[in-house]
Amino acid sequence: MNKTGPALEAITRRLLDTPAEFLDEPRIGDIGMVSVPALVGDVLRLHGHAARAAWLDALQGGDGRLARNRLALAMIVAWLVADDWFIAQGLGQGALCALFDGVPAPLAEGTPAHRFVADAGPGEELVRVVLAHFGYRPAGETPEQAGDRLAAVSGAARRKLLAASREAEKRAREVREALARKAAEEAADKWTRD
Repeated sequence: MNKTGPALEAITRRLLDTPAEFLDEPRIGDIGMVSVPALVGDVLRLHGHAARAAWLDALQGGDGRLARNRLALAMIVAWLVADDWFIAQGLGQGALCALFDGVPAPLAEGTPAHRFVADAGPGEELVRVVLAHFGYRPAGETPEQAGDRLAAVSGAARRKLLAASREAEKRAREVREALARKAAEEAADKWTRD
């Protein structure tokens, strides 16, 4: 996040102004309204790139609630990066494709896509994640401030930390149980010897 980006308020305002078409149901099979691969392809064309058909088809992968949420979030991300500020940055095709490959899925795991538009906390997280993906920080923030704020609002980071904490607690419980069993076995051995 070494490059200064736009004011956070400008991009979060764009997020709040997401048109209804970008909030429609993503199409999976015969269900839904919006073809997410076509939408993403259009956004890449706005940036001066032509996406490969195979890559666009792979975006559609999956079914079920989580895939639908991921696709709905990809539509919102497409709206964000269709902003004139992003277009003026001359973002590379690889960076744009990596954005759609990597950003929606982890965010969609814990938050319904429409909350990123409706709620300030998730909305700020999405804006910060997208800016950081391209190496930008909000105007008026130092790289350290931007990193700290991103960590503070990141639901994905909290979920990872919570999962790691649960795993550590599970491991500690297993160790305690193993030590208790060993102590009980040693006590039983000692009792039988005496």
